[in-house]
Amino acid sequence: MRVVSAAAFALMLSPAVAADMPDVYRPPPVLWSWTGLYLGGHIGAGFGNSSFSDPAGPPIYGGTVRSTTASGGGQVGYNWQIPSSAFVLGIEADADIISANGSGTCFASSGFFISANCRVRPDAGGSFTGRLGYATGKSGRTLLYVKGGLAWLDEGIDITTNGTLPYSPTSLDGMRWGWTVGAGIERALTPAWSLRLEYDYANFGDVSMATPASFFQVAPPSPFGYVATAGGTTSVSQSLQTVKVGLNYKFGQDIDARWQPSESDYHLRGTTDTPFIPEAQVEVGGRVWYSSGRFQKDLSTAQSQTMPGLLVSRLTYDTTAATGELFGRIDTASNIFVKGFVGGGKILSGIMQDEDWAAFNAQVPYSNTQSSVAGDLAYGTFDVGYSLFHGPSTNVGGFIGFNYFAENKSAYGCSQIANPFSDCVPALSSSTLGITEDDKWYSLRIGVNGVVTLADRLKLTADAAYLPYVAFRGTDDHLLRTDVSNTISPETGAGQGVQIEAILSYAFSDAFSLGAGGRYWAMWAASANTNAFGTACPCQGLPVSTERYGGFLQASYKFGGQL
Repeated sequence: MRVVSAAAFALMLSPAVAADMPDVYRPPPVLWSWTGLYLGGHIGAGFGNSSFSDPAGPPIYGGTVRSTTASGGGQVGYNWQIPSSAFVLGIEADADIISANGSGTCFASSGFFISANCRVRPDAGGSFTGRLGYATGKSGRTLLYVKGGLAWLDEGIDITTNGTLPYSPTSLDGMRWGWTVGAGIERALTPAWSLRLEYDYANFGDVSMATPASFFQVAPPSPFGYVATAGGTTSVSQSLQTVKVGLNYKFGQDIDARWQPSESDYHLRGTTDTPFIPEAQVEVGGRVWYSSGRFQKDLSTAQSQTMPGLLVSRLTYDTTAATGELFGRIDTASNIFVKGFVGGGKILSGIMQDEDWAAFNAQVPYSNTQSSVAGDLAYGTFDVGYSLFHGPSTNVGGFIGFNYFAENKSAYGCSQIANPFSDCVPALSSSTLGITEDDKWYSLRIGVNGVVTLADRLKLTADAAYLPYVAFRGTDDHLLRTDVSNTISPETGAGQGVQIEAILSYAFSDAFSLGAGGRYWAMWAASANTNAFGTACPCQGLPVSTERYGGFLQASYKFGGQL
């Protein structure tokens, strides 16, 4: 009887006990943190601006050198995420090897003064910065941050008086210190790996350097009416803007780890328990790209190898253009992806500056004419890559590929802005075709591509490529020249370049999305030369560069399931 009563008592208590105690113990979730030491690498693209002061007064043209840059390097830093907070504090040091090309006219205060060619050649740089970030998105795995601190730049600057001998340039080489600010977004791909997109601005203040001697024409247009002018001093201010795409590894984390257990859609190459993946996912779409660009070529003397920087002529085309393009991408279950695009369109407007030094047998010290520009662009890119991080929310990998870029430019009309004793006085009609420049660039691409989901339906795509080999082929035709037997000048060369773009897109459905982005291209061939006006050999150096940048809108449609 006592046994039955005890059993009944226990049975009566059991519902209350069950209501107060869980069936299985579940530990509280552990939130991932940005705290820790990290190390990474990056690819960057950008341009520098160097302004040269002229003690003789405001220039007719020039005074600023624009240097297109391709950079690659690494960064190391430490983050500390404030406990129970989304704010992240950090410090970082980075360093870059820089490949750059930049030259421009300076000290062109008068058409009766023989002005100079200023060249700027940065080759390395870096920074020491503090960072302030805010972790947002699912589980705080997207970091928005700003940064600021010290910056350094190692570069060479030289100034050469054009069109004259003896050859006596001035130069300045060494490291410059300044300050930098920047902003970026970083997305944690796994507990150990993260992808970042960053913009940086650096300013290196002013530095003084000597200028070379030159000549001033006191009895124009006589080739004998020159007096020598002594060299002086100029102040050079320098700034640098860069966009970088980078990958970081966070120490203390499993290099092969993936998010567990709430986001099984993330997986890293080589991990197990991968869910079913369709054979392929295909995305196709179209874009409209509005861009600005600059094409520049420097015609040096026949002795360009022994007297670099000494010019007799320079042509610069500044243009705006609108192009349309079709793009596509295929991602496979084996992590191989193929992507590319083709496009073309019209140059909407532009100005061509044609500069000459010691022209017409030194009767004209400096000549500068302006013409309007029309033309067209065509381009295409094809890449093959492998995804190291691949899932519905992440797709990051490396690629190799090829880019083709053609720009056909025609210069109409001609007006003189520097010297009344030179050509195009009086001005030629804007309906008169004077010069054509037909150029093609063939480039090998090596780079990284990242596609990450920042929030529900919101996706960021970043693509950065270094161009280790660029082949340049051009044809210049000075149609109005009557002093030469052949008006056509073939041009050839090889060099390097960089291409970078970023796209923010929103998916209105599983298949259809709209996006907006920005793109920057730069290619140059410092060792190019020309068979000027049909001469038998490529006897004249022709450093040449092209730059294109702007924003675009796109629409895309996706076929296939999630990969």
